[in-house]
Amino acid sequence: MLHLRLITPAGQTEEVVRLIERTVGTTHLVVLPGTARDPVGDLVLCDVAREAGDELIAGLRRLGLEDTGSIAVEDIGLSLSRRAEEAEKEAPGEGADAVLWEGLIEATHEESTLSVTYLAFITLATMIAACGVVLDNAILIVGAMAVGPEFGPLAGISTALVRRRPRLAWRSLLALLVGFAVAMALTSAFSLLMDAVGLFSEDQLEGARPNTGFIYAPDWFSFVVAVLAGIAGILSLTSAKSGALVGVAISVTTVPAAANAAVALAYGDTSQTSGSTVQLLLNLLGIVLAATVTLLTQKYFWEHRRQRP
Repeated sequence: MLHLRLITPAGQTEEVVRLIERTVGTTHLVVLPGTARDPVGDLVLCDVAREAGDELIAGLRRLGLEDTGSIAVEDIGLSLSRRAEEAEKEAPGEGADAVLWEGLIEATHEESTLSVTYLAFITLATMIAACGVVLDNAILIVGAMAVGPEFGPLAGISTALVRRRPRLAWRSLLALLVGFAVAMALTSAFSLLMDAVGLFSEDQLEGARPNTGFIYAPDWFSFVVAVLAGIAGILSLTSAKSGALVGVAISVTTVPAAANAAVALAYGDTSQTSGSTVQLLLNLLGIVLAATVTLLTQKYFWEHRRQRP
């Protein structure tokens, strides 16, 4: 279930209440006249089944409530109510299958912001991966993949393509390109520093690396895994199962590939640099393609399901 907290101008409250009452899957409707102070208006509270949430939020936006008042939505962790159970049964489909598009757009918008924190995370993840490739340490590679924040912009691009949001697409693309460029540049400098103090060496990079050699040797499995990870990642976002997203992060080699390319570039190894770059591009392409197709499929099936009596 979702909980909605709405602030409505006094003259618009009845229209909002009628919309809520007409929406299948709503319950626990409360109207508190004149209680809102900023903006001034009435406070309207209600709960709605997740599978009916997108329809209700879209209706509220068509009324212009985001401009004249306020729309706040939050997940309900626990709801002990027979009426809530009935509302979920009345709503079409299953809550786990429903896509809350406005929530997805907001989440990907936030995750694809080119901020200092985003740059710090992707740079640190790339540096950790650099240590992993030089030491041929799989544990460091996995840790770096878990730290990397790159799935947010990738999901943002896919969401923008499906919802036709060019601003979100450019914002996500900018975060992705600038993020990896900055991370790789700083990791190359970091590699030279580590070499200067005797912690990195070209012999380690060029030697046998049974645990991490795959990073600069892309093949069809690289693309297949990226596609599967893209599907799993976008499903974890649309179903609000964040635990699955961690598994997605450690299944693709975007950050390790960027790190290997940066270290190899610092040592002038063009072969490993080009191989790692191809690995990176294959992963990015596979994730975006799979996530976009998954969202289109979810959109089609959900709209088809809602049209059924």
